[in-house]
Amino acid sequence: MGKGIPTYTDEEFVAAIRRGDDRALAQLYRLHLPMVSHYVLQNSGTEDEAKDVYQEGVMVFYEKVREGSLELSCQIKTYLYAVCRRLWLKRLAEKTRFGGRLDDHEPYLETGAEADLALAEERDKRFATMSEALERVGEPCRSLLEGFYLLDKSMQQLTAEFGYTNADNAKNQKYKCLVRLKKLFFAHYKEEESF
Repeated sequence: MGKGIPTYTDEEFVAAIRRGDDRALAQLYRLHLPMVSHYVLQNSGTEDEAKDVYQEGVMVFYEKVREGSLELSCQIKTYLYAVCRRLWLKRLAEKTRFGGRLDDHEPYLETGAEADLALAEERDKRFATMSEALERVGEPCRSLLEGFYLLDKSMQQLTAEFGYTNADNAKNQKYKCLVRLKKLFFAHYKEEESF
């Protein structure tokens, strides 16, 4: 980037777009255009078509960020690539440039973005399952585990907070709660996989 142009992390891009920072949007637009342009050009498209598809993809991203409905579980780059790829494949289908179904051409267009999205979806599913298991583990286990693992409280703090006689008792209780949580998680996770 040139001097005087701020660079953003993915989280900073989202925050800046939420507050209406046009410079962040313009930078994001320039940042990933070459990637999408390359993809469209490699798959029967023109430079103008690439710009159209990319602009449409950025607008999808922008609108979802502004309305607060975007749950980003991968990099912005991956998200934009996946959206633009779908938009381009849809346009190709409408133009019927390919003689067969689009599904027939999927393996040749695979670049890893779908795998990234699949991994992100799997991770989200595990987090949701863990969150559900944490809810089902009950009190005081939920608060004890959240205090230690999520809020970084020390054993001394937890001992005082929960009224244990010493830190060893608190550790033992945390261990028992963790075993119970793991059982709930894996029982529920295996249930979901069997569907």
